Amino acid sequence: MTITVAVDCMGGDHGAHVTVPATVSYLQRNPAIDVVLVGLPDVIESELRALGYTQSPRLRIHAASEVVSMDESPATALRGKKNSSMRVALNLVKSGEAQACVSAGNTGALLATSRFVLKTLPGIDRPALAVVLPTMRGHTYVLDLGANVDCTAEHLLQFGVMGATLVSSIENKEKPSIGLLNIGEEEIKGNDVVKRAAELLRDSGLNFYGNIEGNDIYKGTTDVVVCDGFVGNVALKTSEGVAQMLSHYLREEFRRNLLTKLAGLIALPVISAFKRRVDHRRYNGASLLGLRGIVIKSHGSADRRAFGFAIARAVDEVRGGMLRHISERVAQLSHQSMQSSSCRQSLPEESPV
Repeated sequence: MTITVAVDCMGGDHGAHVTVPATVSYLQRNPAIDVVLVGLPDVIESELRALGYTQSPRLRIHAASEVVSMDESPATALRGKKNSSMRVALNLVKSGEAQACVSAGNTGALLATSRFVLKTLPGIDRPALAVVLPTMRGHTYVLDLGANVDCTAEHLLQFGVMGATLVSSIENKEKPSIGLLNIGEEEIKGNDVVKRAAELLRDSGLNFYGNIEGNDIYKGTTDVVVCDGFVGNVALKTSEGVAQMLSHYLREEFRRNLLTKLAGLIALPVISAFKRRVDHRRYNGASLLGLRGIVIKSHGSADRRAFGFAIARAVDEVRGGMLRHISERVAQLSHQSMQSSSCRQSLPEESPV
C-alpha cells in the first residue's frame, strides 16, 4: 500500500528551508511513500530547484496562500486563515488524499485546527499530545504533553487507551505497561482525579502498572506514562532544562584548562556515542492522538534530520493501523463499561438488617 503524507512546508522556525529538503531526502530513501508539499508554490519550487529536484508522481505541490506564524493565537489561525498551509494539509487528510499530516508549525494552532477539521474519534473526548522519550531501557511514550491542561479521570483513562494502542501499533507489543504519573507510588497518594483515574485504569483490562513517580519516566519503568497536559508539559520542559544544564557543565569542565581539554580529546569517542544515544532529533515528532486522522507535530526548531524522523513517525502510525486500533479499543472499553453498569443495576438490593 502506498502511503501519502501531507507536509506543511511553511510551519516551524525555518519553514521550507528545512521541511522541503527533509521531505525529499526521506522520499529518496523510502520508495513506497508519496508526499504532498503544502504551502506557497514559489517558495517550495525554489527549494526544490536548489536541490535539483522536480515534481513527480510521488511528490507534488499543493498551493496554500497563507502561513500561520509561530506566535499567532490559535483563534486567529483557526478563524482568520482558512487557506493556511497547516489547514490545507489537514484538509487533505480529511478528504482522504493523504493518510497523515506533518507540521512543525504553531502547536496551539495545530491542536485547534486539527480538532476542528478532523474531529475526534468516537469515544474520545479530547485529543492528547504524545511524545517518545529516551530511557535507561530504551524509550517510553508520555501523554498528555500540553494539549489538555485540565483533565478528568475519564480523560486520563482515554489517554492510557490511546498510548497503549500507539505502542501496540508501532512496536507490536501486545500488552504495553501503563504508569500513572503521581507524587508517590502508593494508592492513597495524589489528588481525587488521579486516584479515580487509577481505579478506572485498574478496571480497564489494560496492563496497568500503577502509580509511578517522575524519576520512573527515565528509568523506563513502563512503556506508557499517563498524565494531564499541565504536569506533562512541566515534566518535559524540566527535562529539557536539565539536559541543557548538564551539556553546559560538561563543556565548561572540559574547557577549564589544558589538562581537561586533553581529557576531553581522549573521552571524545565516549562523548560522541553518548550524544548519539540521547540525540533529541531521533525522538522528534509528537503524535496528536484521538483524531479521525494522523497528525504529527514536529518541534518548531527541528533541523532536516529531525524533521525526517517526524515524517517516519507518521508513516509508522499509518502502517500500524493506529486509528482503527484506537477505535476498536475504545469501543471495547465502552462495551465493558455498559455491561458493568448493567450488572450493577440488576443486582438485588440488600435487605436491611
